[in-house]
Amino acid sequence: MSTKKLAKELGLLRQRSQSSSGSKKSTVSNQIFSYLVVIDFESTCWREKNNYSQEIIEFPAVLLNTATGQVESEFHTYVQPQEHPILSEFCTELTGITQTQVEAGIPLQICLSRFTRWLQNLQLEMEVVFSNKQQRCSAPLPSQKLCTFLTWSDWDLGVCLQYECKRKQLHKPDVLNSWIDLRSTYRLFYARKPKGLNGALQDLGIQFSGREHSGLDDARNTAQLAARMMRDGCVMKITRSLERLCLSERPNTFVPPEPPYRTVLLLRCPSLNQPQLELEHMLDPQTASVSQLLRVFTL
Repeated sequence: MSTKKLAKELGLLRQRSQSSSGSKKSTVSNQIFSYLVVIDFESTCWREKNNYSQEIIEFPAVLLNTATGQVESEFHTYVQPQEHPILSEFCTELTGITQTQVEAGIPLQICLSRFTRWLQNLQLEMEVVFSNKQQRCSAPLPSQKLCTFLTWSDWDLGVCLQYECKRKQLHKPDVLNSWIDLRSTYRLFYARKPKGLNGALQDLGIQFSGREHSGLDDARNTAQLAARMMRDGCVMKITRSLERLCLSERPNTFVPPEPPYRTVLLLRCPSLNQPQLELEHMLDPQTASVSQLLRVFTL
């Protein structure tokens, strides 16, 4: 009797097939966050080196259900660049975004307003709760559907949006001050350095769907990668946080995320007329006093 026939009679082939199909549809119950908003901006760029500041020209976001691995909602718009309104040929070649599309887009300020409205609709319709610093320091309630943001790297929220809002004096939604860097999470979880988003997908046997450097396609593929990592047992945790606290409220301590993640806190205490300080803390899993921070410097 052949091995395959014997296995079939014993029910092993059927059992293995059920396990394999179940792994694709199985729920992920050990996640901190019920939902992740995956963001991947596209910005102005040039082939040659210059000192031009980059501006967002495509603003996509997809809502990923961590239990099912399915995308349940999407936000997408093209954005008008105002500092350098004419796209370079290189930018159009790389992203596929045309001059006509950005001219038909909206200014970043209006984009952020519409994005905030989309987030508010998620809160009302799906009862999601966006993570804040108080919730990250305590266990979530069973009824809460916690949600946070996820990007492929720190560039989208830590550099691109952050500095463009500063330059243009735009209010950035506070919920965008913390996020999960999937690239660093991938590196730690699988103990290997990914060769870009497409390389990370290929390493796991997943084919990139759509066009690379299309913001919406990149966000969808990043969500697919995150879903696969969670099925493999990765628990998604915030890796980067920019918070504003008052020293008079919390004079000595703050609670960093679990190592080896990095937190940057911007502290300001107007009542003491102290300058704003940026405090950078790395790798300490315990509550650290201000004097224990690795670097303190005045902005």
